[in-house]
Amino acid sequence: MASSSNEKVFNVLAYIGILFLVGLIADGQNPRVRFHVNQGLVLFLAEVIVGIICGVIGIIPIIGILGSILSGVASLVGLVFMIIGIVHAANDEEVPLPIIGGITILR
Repeated sequence: MASSSNEKVFNVLAYIGILFLVGLIADGQNPRVRFHVNQGLVLFLAEVIVGIICGVIGIIPIIGILGSILSGVASLVGLVFMIIGIVHAANDEEVPLPIIGGITILR
């Protein structure tokens, strides 16, 4: 089933940081939008949590460089997951993200 253009926009925006809120507010009852909003929310929260962890590691003397390296790797992984999600959303596919895709926050 092809999605409407607004639905596709909401699905794509769901993976771009806090913009998952756009689809949640505008069309949050639509199951296809809700799927992508959930995936985007999980990705956003994972990025925030990893960022906090990297920040804490970064302030510890001697191993602080590890926090910087971990932060760079985590940012790259987050970007790759974002691109994967956007491609699936643009193709009207409901494919969970790798590793974190099985987490459901919104039902």
